[in-house]
Amino acid sequence: MSETPTNTLQYRVDGPEDAPVLVLGPSLGTTFHMWDRQVPELIRDRRVVRFDLPGHGGAPAQPFTSVAELGDRLLATLDTLGVQRFGYAGCSLGGAVGLDLALRAPHRVASLALVATAPRFGTADEFRQRGVVVRTNGLEPMARTAPEQWFTPHFAANQPAIVDWAVQMVRTTDAACYVAACEALAVFDVRAALGSIGVPALVLVGSEDRVTGPAEARTLVAGIADAKLAVVPGASHLAPVEQPAAVTDLLLEHFAAISHDTSGTLAVPPPVPAPALPAEPAPAPEAPEDGEEAPAGRPDPYEKGLGLRREILGDAHVDRALADEDAADFQELVTRYAWGEVWARDGLDRRTRSVVTLTALVAGGHREALADHTRAALRNGLSPAEIREIVLHTAVYCGLPAAETALATVGRVITEETTPPA
Repeated sequence: MSETPTNTLQYRVDGPEDAPVLVLGPSLGTTFHMWDRQVPELIRDRRVVRFDLPGHGGAPAQPFTSVAELGDRLLATLDTLGVQRFGYAGCSLGGAVGLDLALRAPHRVASLALVATAPRFGTADEFRQRGVVVRTNGLEPMARTAPEQWFTPHFAANQPAIVDWAVQMVRTTDAACYVAACEALAVFDVRAALGSIGVPALVLVGSEDRVTGPAEARTLVAGIADAKLAVVPGASHLAPVEQPAAVTDLLLEHFAAISHDTSGTLAVPPPVPAPALPAEPAPAPEAPEDGEEAPAGRPDPYEKGLGLRREILGDAHVDRALADEDAADFQELVTRYAWGEVWARDGLDRRTRSVVTLTALVAGGHREALADHTRAALRNGLSPAEIREIVLHTAVYCGLPAAETALATVGRVITEETTPPA
């Protein structure tokens, strides 16, 4: 184990010091011990570096905001070890880190193995909903359902000790770090960038994986120029645990042809200039008339508003709203000005804006919008207790009947959003 500064990760190193380095990345809710059964064979001719996600396996609870930030912490960790170029194998969230590194630091990644990985994991709504459930109930619901998500029924029935080990891994994870990982996965989407990955890749998936299954694996293979697919029979999401021999053999074969130095000076290619970010919207210019272009030098806030609206209210809600062709002009107005202008301002954080919005909707008696923004408030980090406290406070200033009606709406939504899956 290592001491862990805030910009690095907890790790373990096994194998010869002068051997090529292979980095192994874990899945959400697991520790680096998920790779224990691969390590004895891999370290015969590899120096294996395994890392824990923040708040997992006793690692310091230092939440990250994106997969790219996690990748940066991993690179900082490898820098402390003198590792310049390495092979990388990651499972699920660990695989997302591998995709990110292959795109942002291709000069450091010699070869890639993506286990139970997708270029986009489910939908943003699914992961934000999971975050709400964990904020409200802790990790017990995730621990209880982990075996059916990670293993085939046959394996789970015949390996109770491993199932118990898996459940305990989730239970001992820091809840805030788990939620942060869900938020990071909600916005992770590299589908459009897969063609830019130039390193050889093995895409490995369990035949019975219901989380990131063969369909997602084929998307990776179709998008990455030098990629091959391996489907492991009789395995679900944690294929390295369920079918260790098969996964080990595939990793050994894939990385056997890769030879690379792991120390010394690394020749870094010149960076590709990134497109300049548009300037922040200037305050208080006149709004353009219908059909007019936005003023020169000022970006149209519609796209920014649409992204923010989706992030806070969810894709399903926004898609329903935009599907109403009769209200297209109204929806454009809402997206551009309410979301692209007001919600996007820096003057208040999202939690505070949710408090203000809930109060205004209670006062106005807008029950349907109150339901939508109760969901948004949960996603913005307000707890059910805080939301109920807001409604109680409004009873004093907005009237008891309004608050009583609002409480029924809020209670229904909180129950729907925070009840763990059966």
